[in-house]
Amino acid sequence: MIDIIVPALGLLAAGLVAGFAAGLFGIGGGFVVVPALLIVLPLLGGDPHHLAHVAIGTSAATIIVTSLRSLSAHARRGAVEFEILRGWALWIVLGCGAGVLLADHVDGRLLTLIFGTGVALMSVNFLVPQLSDKVVSSDMPGGPVRIAFATGLGAFSSLLGIGGGTLAIMMMTLCGRTIHRAIATASGVGALIAVPTTIGFVAIGLSQHGLPWGSLGYVNLPATAAVAAMSILTAPLGVAAAHSLPSRPLKFVFGLYLLFVAAVMFSRSM
Repeated sequence: MIDIIVPALGLLAAGLVAGFAAGLFGIGGGFVVVPALLIVLPLLGGDPHHLAHVAIGTSAATIIVTSLRSLSAHARRGAVEFEILRGWALWIVLGCGAGVLLADHVDGRLLTLIFGTGVALMSVNFLVPQLSDKVVSSDMPGGPVRIAFATGLGAFSSLLGIGGGTLAIMMMTLCGRTIHRAIATASGVGALIAVPTTIGFVAIGLSQHGLPWGSLGYVNLPATAAVAAMSILTAPLGVAAAHSLPSRPLKFVFGLYLLFVAAVMFSRSM
């Protein structure tokens, strides 16, 4: 019984934190869910070689719920720029396809290391005031630049099982959007990334053996249900907190959060 209760409680707690983080920071919650799953999934059995892939695929599945819940709450406050989402949608989906195909050929430990490195680099943008306050344009990029960014965003995010909110927020704040509007819009980016990524990780994992109990391909269904159920409760609370905080403290807290996640991932890759 204890063997079941411990992972269940861990997943429920991860869902509560992921939902709040998704609403607060405009991310899908993958930066919370992936590290938590890497701790909990071994309790469900399976070949350790597959754990990183299952963690990333499952994270993507939970992001569908957390992102849509956060997007809805931000939209009610009139903070979401849907025009940006429409312009990025096709290229993000194509990038996700490329990221899933790449993930199928990457070793799990290397995937964890890439995750930690990417998170650490992104934290600098929010911790250094000279970078976090920098604006390079008053307009969002179009044409080839938009295509390249949105495609790369989809590929990178699907490879790591994250909602892509961090990179999207960086782009939007550099282009003159306030951190609050950037966070609100980025919550929609998570949904655009999570759906094709989840489908892809199910597909590439169907032929694998030795997966944790309850897995459909590289997506663990019990873990998805537990995390998603809790994130629904806390995502609106994160949204409320985001809109009540001043811009600079919000950026700094986000940067510290990313550094913590990077440290956890580096420790898991050793």
